[in-house]
Amino acid sequence: MAYTLGSTTEGQTRSVGPQHCVTRVELSVTASSLLDRDVASKSDPFCVLFHEVDGNWMEIVSNKKLHRPLILANGKPAGKGSIMITAQELSDNRIITLTLSGRKLDKKDFFGKSDPYLEFHKQGEDGTWMLVHRTEVIKNTLDPSWKPFTVPLISLCNGDVDRNIKVLCYDYDNDGGHDFIGEFQTTAAKMSEAQNSVEVEFDCINPKKQKKKKNYKNSGFIIVKSCKITRDYTFLDYILGGCQLMFTVGIDFTASNGNPREPSSLHYINPLGSNEYLAAILAVGQIIQDYDTDKMFPALGFGAQLAPDWKVSHEFAINFDPTNPFCSGVEGIAQAYSACLPHIRFYGPTNFAPIINHVARFAAQALQQEKAAQYFNLLIITDGVISDMDETRDAIIQASKLPMSIIIIGVGNADFAAMEFLDGDASVLRSSTGEEAVRDIVQFVPFRDFRNAPKETLAKSVLAELPQQVTQYFKQRNVPPANSAPK
Repeated sequence: MAYTLGSTTEGQTRSVGPQHCVTRVELSVTASSLLDRDVASKSDPFCVLFHEVDGNWMEIVSNKKLHRPLILANGKPAGKGSIMITAQELSDNRIITLTLSGRKLDKKDFFGKSDPYLEFHKQGEDGTWMLVHRTEVIKNTLDPSWKPFTVPLISLCNGDVDRNIKVLCYDYDNDGGHDFIGEFQTTAAKMSEAQNSVEVEFDCINPKKQKKKKNYKNSGFIIVKSCKITRDYTFLDYILGGCQLMFTVGIDFTASNGNPREPSSLHYINPLGSNEYLAAILAVGQIIQDYDTDKMFPALGFGAQLAPDWKVSHEFAINFDPTNPFCSGVEGIAQAYSACLPHIRFYGPTNFAPIINHVARFAAQALQQEKAAQYFNLLIITDGVISDMDETRDAIIQASKLPMSIIIIGVGNADFAAMEFLDGDASVLRSSTGEEAVRDIVQFVPFRDFRNAPKETLAKSVLAELPQQVTQYFKQRNVPPANSAPK
């Protein structure tokens, strides 16, 4: 059986910049001469793959839920058996999506029809066939329609569209003794003819029946209703293709943070030169800045009164230059933050919508990009409850249509239930009028959970959903990386 793995997944990221490249690989596992653990029949072995994470072994894939037990050895098992694992680099990012059905398949069940499913096998260099994909079982029918499925093209045929593929059709039995219906061989190139309502039909042949019966034609038909070969771009593809992650920081300067001159304040800079706000900025910024070539980042504040008229502002540059709010690198943000504290008055309320809309205006300008050149990330660091929840929900719903993500870090010990709600992991976020978010773009993390952890741990948690959010946005709009091979 073949498993497609990567050193990082779409839903995870490591604390590394794009200079630390990772490789996706396919592991193929075969076994022979395994011990017989069943009394009345042979063993039904399955394979579980683990990898080490922080000293612990974590299960990452298993074939124990497959419809058909993975019996890899023929004949009576002898000895303890042997297992062979081979690895193949997945340098080809093409994927193939297939929709298939069957017609007039052989009846195999005494009290019913058949419960058909398909297996796809690719041929190895030594001529042996290896299982690549198994469809779901369709119960009690001779005319099944299977759900569409997608597999890497390199897994199905080593990326060679003219390489032979064997497709086998079985009737599923609960005892594992599945009945063979028939088979055929084809290629990805041949199946790709099934497009634009044109179907490709194959005779499903049972070789034993074909030899015994002179008038035998087939055991039914397998129809490829649709076949599409596309490119499955990863987060790494977009980054190495030139996509810039545009980073903006929004800092909460409301009065609930406390007087920054008092040690009890969340904005108090201790003798070591840090506080939770600075720690959050540095932990996240030092990672994400590697994905921006010029490393010039806007840094905005909200909820404070500003000189000379001391009116409250929910969207101001912490370097006090509204025409150029950019800071040079994360260290520049930290310096501007420290320098602005004596010159503002903490006030309120805690409004998120103005800063979200500020970044969204720039993200909207990138809507027309034909290639993935820019993606915007807003980091909001706050201590408490949102005052403009309806407006914030509305702003997030509109931002979900843009190349934009929002990271919220909660500092202090306040109730962050509203932040969890905005995160949208438990349910789909809706606007005040009921409009649903196109996609989940908010990630919330409470800083208190990481006070005694390495800063890399905070960064990993905060950025966990970002790769998936980036790829999801560009895939939804069919936007390829800026420097990508043609389809």
